[in-house]
Amino acid sequence: MKVTIDTDRCTGHGRCYSLAPEVFEADDEGYGAVIGGGDVPEALADKVELGRASCPEQAITVTQ
Repeated sequence: MKVTIDTDRCTGHGRCYSLAPEVFEADDEGYGAVIGGGDVPEALADKVELGRASCPEQAITVTQ
């Protein structure tokens, strides 16, 4: 699956990478980033959904 973070919407709350560090990390400025360039294995789908659901700005998009 492909996971992206809209950098215009992300304000750096850090919920995604705090709750799902297997998928998300902080960039150099503390904003969310997807580990591995956005290609995430299906085995981590539950972690992706946890990060996506926790984002108050709804900045995370998941596509198949």
